Amino acid sequence: MLEALHALAPAAPVFASMYDPDAMPPSYRAWDIHTTWINRLPGSTESHQRLLPAYPVAFSRLRVPGCELLLSSSSAFAKMVRPPTGAVHICYTHSPMRFAWDLDAYVERERLSPATRLVLRPFMDVLRRHDRATLRRVHRFVANSTVVRDRIRAFWGRDATVIHPPVDVDEMAPVPESEVEDYFLMVSRLVPYKRFDLAIAACNQLRLPLRIVGSGRDREALEATAGPTIQFLGRVDDEELRRLYARCRAAIFMSEDDFGIAQVEAQAAGRPVIALGAGGALDTVRDGETGILVREQTVESLGEALRRFETIRFSSEKSIAHAATFSRARFERDLTALVDETLTQVRSGERYWWN
Repeated sequence: MLEALHALAPAAPVFASMYDPDAMPPSYRAWDIHTTWINRLPGSTESHQRLLPAYPVAFSRLRVPGCELLLSSSSAFAKMVRPPTGAVHICYTHSPMRFAWDLDAYVERERLSPATRLVLRPFMDVLRRHDRATLRRVHRFVANSTVVRDRIRAFWGRDATVIHPPVDVDEMAPVPESEVEDYFLMVSRLVPYKRFDLAIAACNQLRLPLRIVGSGRDREALEATAGPTIQFLGRVDDEELRRLYARCRAAIFMSEDDFGIAQVEAQAAGRPVIALGAGGALDTVRDGETGILVREQTVESLGEALRRFETIRFSSEKSIAHAATFSRARFERDLTALVDETLTQVRSGERYWWN
């Protein structure tokens, strides 16, 4: 997302809470990047979660030079920045901060201790109030999916225009059906909320081959439950990932993602997707046409979806065509049109806030 935004305005400065050049693509070093005081704190880029109370302060105090348009990309705090006098602030929202607005689900999925939960609850009450108080700093919201648009309405009482994120669909490499192999695929960080445990249990029961790409703190525990049909591949490079996508029977996703770029990538590779019927998957997967939507986040529902998968003949061409609607070119066209429309309406005095 950041790279796509920067490509639209390559001369524009980029402001971030922190920046570690060694951890980012070398091309970023040619950008005009500015950071907050958080970047100077010891260990800030190694354990950013512990600095949670600092982010609202850092972004609220961030001083952006005079401009006509301020475009923020926010999953929590970037929307809190104060636009310069006379500037229009458009916020591309990946989601209102889920850890604050859905705290119970967050602490459950992260398996936080009772003591941590006790400390977090009053802090999140304060954070939600501050989150609402800074809404007037944003003139117009853009949501990355329909479900995020609905959260913006529910939590913030504001409208938002849905523009899906850019996906590099043209980089995928579909193969003829004769080259598809006999395995299902999961790709993600191995963390609790991605629910690899459900896919492993279902594939254990049905004795289906499952290949898992990714690394994370749950790997050891997941490997302990995996049967002989489950294979852990760890991290793979982009070329190998494209090969795995193109040759799998289907890609499986059992978490509720705000959008789900990987779900689109799998379809761009010509393969169907089996995904939890929630969150971004409701936008990215056409049930029975480009994949299967799983009814509930349970082993039983996934097993039912896998059995249903066997009864449907999916078309690679339909999956590829559907994925193309989430291309980077489409994103650039839609966002540019929204920016032009917004600035025109502000200049004419027709509108200044989108409520």
